[in-house]
Amino acid sequence: MSQQTHEHGIERTDGRSSENGSFSIDEWFVVLLSRTIRDREVVFHGFGSPCAQVAMHVARHTHARDMLLVEGATYALNPDPPFIPPTGNDLSLQQGAAYRMRFEEFFDAALRGDVDRMFLSGGQIDPYGNTNVTAIGAIDRPKVKLGGGGGGCNLSATIGHLSLWTTRHRSGRTLVDQCDFVTDMGHRTPEGTHAELGFTGGGPEWLVTELGVFDYDEDGHARLRQVFPDVSLEEIKAATGFELRVAADLRMVPVPSLAELAALRAVDPLGVRRSEFAPQELGRTFTRAENGVCAC
Repeated sequence: MSQQTHEHGIERTDGRSSENGSFSIDEWFVVLLSRTIRDREVVFHGFGSPCAQVAMHVARHTHARDMLLVEGATYALNPDPPFIPPTGNDLSLQQGAAYRMRFEEFFDAALRGDVDRMFLSGGQIDPYGNTNVTAIGAIDRPKVKLGGGGGGCNLSATIGHLSLWTTRHRSGRTLVDQCDFVTDMGHRTPEGTHAELGFTGGGPEWLVTELGVFDYDEDGHARLRQVFPDVSLEEIKAATGFELRVAADLRMVPVPSLAELAALRAVDPLGVRRSEFAPQELGRTFTRAENGVCAC
């Protein structure tokens, strides 16, 4: 064992996860994302988001069996794919679907308030949950041109709750004090809040990173609620480009259940979720210690 944290009932191990109760950071991360979903919610993910995609299917097979899952590229409702493919626009993602929405049908539903949750990520995420997937640097001469929002700007303004995620927190370049460009709106933009701008959406509720889990306080500002056992508060502070607000009851992130891990491995046997992680992160592997499972 390279590191042990017996006070939490977790051991850090070297190597890949196995079927004996061990699990890797990508598995733990996706399970945490899945837990942001409530049962009976209508939930959507955007294009090219494997972690969110896998998380939605895990939730539907575990604690949120009555959710309505809307696939991000095909707009298929509650499909039952044999596996999650490497691309989000694969025919397998329509298999077993109850219905396939037209593009305009989904956007009309979101505008009416009929979509409860959407997953969003970004090259930059600011303290209020605004995300940037447009450009890094000055908009007229960007250092990096990103893929664009694909309608997320509209959806983020009207959908009930947002679950944000990034696997690049540790880089120090993703959680920033101010986005170079606001593609998708969080709780507060430079122009105002949802209410001030006349939008009906509820804004970000959770932000899951490879270092910890944030919620949003009464000011709409990100607040650290949970940390991974192999990460220190100092590491998180150093990697966060805005004021790090920390909950008074800061805890370790809850461990995945065996049922959650089984569901994840069944829906994602190809491990497409791992494509979002830096190689050095994928070496983070954990197992339950002999003195029990951590309580959070």
